[in-house]
Formats: sequence, structure tokens, C-alpha cells
Amino acid sequence: MIRRATLADQPRIHAIRMGVRENILSNPALVTAEEVDWYRDHAIFLVCESAGDVAGFACANHQTGLVWALFVDPEQEGQGHGRALLDAALAELKAAGHAQAWLTTGAGTRAERFYRRHGWREMGRSRDGQIVFICAL
Repeated sequence: MIRRATLADQPRIHAIRMGVRENILSNPALVTAEEVDWYRDHAIFLVCESAGDVAGFACANHQTGLVWALFVDPEQEGQGHGRALLDAALAELKAAGHAQAWLTTGAGTRAERFYRRHGWREMGRSRDGQIVFICAL
């Protein structure tokens, strides 16, 4: 089940983000509480529930078309949660008037393979070496 994230989901969302095996935050302080609150209160912040627990989450900026975050509990990967969250976030970006979405991710990662497999197109590299992907909506 996909639904909007709530403040009560934050501990589980934090646990998922800190528990990933790839795209590990080198400095967790770079993601501020204010930024997370803004996504939850003003943008697109979705969670996927499985057996009554949050299995993953996605955040997208309805103003810019950026998919800011997509993470699934490593113990629940491969069950379709990431795809369901991504599809729901992209549908909301399209409804907000965007013709395309964009994101960045690390090179040589499972995330890179996931986005390529789902039709995202590489547009180059960001200044920090991340792959910049776009996807038509």
C-alpha cells in the first residue's frame, strides 16, 4: 500500500535510510530535519507499507521534478516496493505538470541498474560524479 508519509513514520524512514547498503550518507547532517519536514509537509513524500510496516519511501519535489529519495528496507528489496513507490511519485509529478523527472545516483550501483532497467536515460554527471538521469513522464 502506498500512502503519504506522516510524522509518525519518521523513525522508520530514518532507520531505512541509515540501514541501506549503497548510497550511504557520508555525513547524515547533510540531510536536515527541515528539509525532510518540507518534503513531508509541502512536496511528495510517500511510503510503501508491507504487513503493516513501512518498507520503503520516496520523496519528489513537485516544483522541480526532482526525485530526491527512493529507499527500500534492505530486508524487503526485490519485492516491488521500489518500483511501486517510483511509479506513484512519477504519477504525482506528472499530475503537477511535469513532462519529465530527474534524479542523481551513484555510478556502478544497483540503483543505477534499477533506473536504467526502468527506462531512465543518462544525461551526464554532476559535479560530484553522480549520474544525472531523466525520465519522460
